Amino acid sequence: MSSNTHQNGGGFFGHPKGLSTLFFTEMWERMSYYGMRALLVLFMTASLQEEGLAFTVAAATAIYGLYTGAVYFLGLPGGWIADRLLGGQRTIWYGGIIIMCGHIVLAIPTDSSFFIGLILVACGTGLLKPNISALVGHLYQPDDVRRDSGYALYYMGINIGSILGYAICGYFGENVGWHWGFGAAAVGMAIGLIQYRRTIGNLGDASLAPENPLAPEKAKLAWRIIGVIAVGVALITGLAMNGTIVINPTVMAQYVAVAFTLTFLAYFGFIYFGGKLSGSEKRKCGPCSWFVWPLLFSGQASSKPAHL
Repeated sequence: MSSNTHQNGGGFFGHPKGLSTLFFTEMWERMSYYGMRALLVLFMTASLQEEGLAFTVAAATAIYGLYTGAVYFLGLPGGWIADRLLGGQRTIWYGGIIIMCGHIVLAIPTDSSFFIGLILVACGTGLLKPNISALVGHLYQPDDVRRDSGYALYYMGINIGSILGYAICGYFGENVGWHWGFGAAAVGMAIGLIQYRRTIGNLGDASLAPENPLAPEKAKLAWRIIGVIAVGVALITGLAMNGTIVINPTVMAQYVAVAFTLTFLAYFGFIYFGGKLSGSEKRKCGPCSWFVWPLLFSGQASSKPAHL
């Protein structure tokens, strides 16, 4: 854990000043995330006359399940990138930029870029979300009794952001136009990024560098692998968009939910049994298993409409 002793003075409701940076960054990120998500199924199922995509309910909810499942799943590589390659502060910054670009793409009034926007938002959220939550803990010394109340305050920012997202993006999406709602999400993320960059000094050295950096040779290999994966995703997306390959989202959602769940179980099983963890560290790994359930539920939810 990063040393951040100069952050222990009260600066934000009796907490380190860095908490205000993370509070408002996460508030605006959640505003963009929940605001866009509130419109997603409605936009996909709206008719062409309503400027929607005219997807069936089964297809729309399957895509929604794939998207939300990917957001949870991509937190694994997002955390690994911060821990081994970039550090939490830079990973949050780059993740926010990718999220904003995704919302901008969704705001473009053309159907062909819809899935590109979803992929960008999911990837950016995978980079930002797990690391900003972990960074909150890095602001405190291990024995600091304020840690729990700091997280409670931080989660208030999440709730405020979700309310703002539903209200602002929902209003623009329903009363002005779907793409205006997505554009409002992009503006919200942009505000969060500006605030984060202007106040990043409040974070000090908390997660400034990778906690367990790779050797330079291994880091280069890791970036090459990440690049290959990115090119592969772009290629598959392009082939699907021009009709070269056909993807059935309802069927795909069921298999992806199982694949994500098995990957999570294997990953955490490897860490728990092979990571040389202490007893207290193993107890802390227990709550991580709860992240598997959203993937299961997203897969189940996406398959139900097919039977209506």
